[in-house]
Amino acid sequence: MADDNAGIDEPTLFSAILTPHRSLGRTGFLAVMLLIGGISFAAGLVFFLAGAWPVVGFLGLDVLLVYWAFRVSYRTAAAYEQVTMTPTTLKVRKVSHRGEIAEWTLNPVWVRLQREAHEEFGIERLFLVSHGRRLPVAGFLGPKEKASFAVALSAALGEARRGPTRTVLQ
Repeated sequence: MADDNAGIDEPTLFSAILTPHRSLGRTGFLAVMLLIGGISFAAGLVFFLAGAWPVVGFLGLDVLLVYWAFRVSYRTAAAYEQVTMTPTTLKVRKVSHRGEIAEWTLNPVWVRLQREAHEEFGIERLFLVSHGRRLPVAGFLGPKEKASFAVALSAALGEARRGPTRTVLQ
């Protein structure tokens, strides 16, 4: 049986691509690594001149471990969530940093947005709830960004529930 909506272009009510935040850009990363490397080199030189040359290797290992930790952090930043809603479908697509894709398609009329909030910190988690199942969304975002996302998505869900409206041209 063919799809009843095949060939019909629906307006997009909501679209967002959510990515993990990295506060340290490429220039900042380079500056931090140069600072750590410089401090380790200076400390290593002091230990080497004092006759404790094996310490130099451990200081180099520290710099290598900090570099490795930053590289892992930047690699995981490739993950993202894409949330797109039309009047009849709500699609959530999660792509991991390894490229693994998980997709969900929901009916926005039956979806509600559930918030788990902390009095002091704000919104901690957001879930799309439909037919008793919860799908976590916006996990990358901080509390303020989750609140802004929740307001925008709730407005779009409300618009989808109201159904299509006609604009009268005068």
